[in-house]
Amino acid sequence: MKRFASSELMGPFLALLVITIFVSLTTDRFLDPTNLSNLALQVSVVAIVAIGTTMVILTAGIDLSPGSAIALISLSLALAIKPLGIPVGVAIVAAIVLGALIGAANGLIVAYLKIPSFIATLAALSALKGLALLLTNGVPVFSVSEGLTAVFYNDIAGVPLPLIYIGVCFTVSAVLLNHTQWGRKVYAVGGNPVAARLSGINVEAIQFQVFALAGVFYAVGAVLFAARLNSGSATYGAGMELQAIAAAVIGGTSLAGGRGNVLATLMGALTITIVQNAMNLNGIASTQSIIIGLIILIAVAIDVWRPQISQAIARARAVASRSTKAPGGPDAGP
Repeated sequence: MKRFASSELMGPFLALLVITIFVSLTTDRFLDPTNLSNLALQVSVVAIVAIGTTMVILTAGIDLSPGSAIALISLSLALAIKPLGIPVGVAIVAAIVLGALIGAANGLIVAYLKIPSFIATLAALSALKGLALLLTNGVPVFSVSEGLTAVFYNDIAGVPLPLIYIGVCFTVSAVLLNHTQWGRKVYAVGGNPVAARLSGINVEAIQFQVFALAGVFYAVGAVLFAARLNSGSATYGAGMELQAIAAAVIGGTSLAGGRGNVLATLMGALTITIVQNAMNLNGIASTQSIIIGLIILIAVAIDVWRPQISQAIARARAVASRSTKAPGGPDAGP
């Protein structure tokens, strides 16, 4: 408990707890079992996509392409299954490979062509959306396959599959980042790329690998998105990049790179999803974008002002400690 209280998980956990209590007290239907089940399904896509976004941010990069990648991958998956008749399992594997290729293309541009990640992924956002629109001239593909919906709506021993996917993805990513040499290199590249290079780390290779792996997580999110709606569309995933960035930042991942925890990102994703769910239940869904924007702004401000906040807390503790030891203070004898 002491380790948890002093860890980087504590802040995101308290934020999640406060939001959950507030929503529970102000929204009657929030604790309804049906709504909680729907909430668990809703968080799956955002949470898994946010893993990839977190990894990119840890290397001091940014990725604005997840939403457009989801649009292209979900539509490609739907077209592969319905018109082409490719088996669902094979189509899903192909979709994940496509996601890895999209991420690898971003990584190649950022790591080896030295284009800033903001510019490279902003271009990818536009290009991928355009490709998705070209595939069907903007026409969605509906009623793809019952086998595809089973990927999302089935369960194992009463546990919904999306929750299992979340558990597997976050376990794998946490092990990679926290218990492997590769993960230490990711943090080193984000913390100080010059020092990382001098210590023998291939900075470009790590950046490339992170973007490629992020593409895999985006593809998993796209598959779940398509399976949930049993369709594919060039409009799917709109705004997903902002939700993923918000989940990472609320989870304490520093936009400067080198600091963050993927498990805290899960708490950030839950926080975002609970806020959206509460707004839907209260009929104020139209202001969701405003609220998400404010949440991102506040989280980034806290990250930027973290040193000043820490110094202020340390000074307050020092003053409190001196006051208790002063004559006549609480520790003074009779």
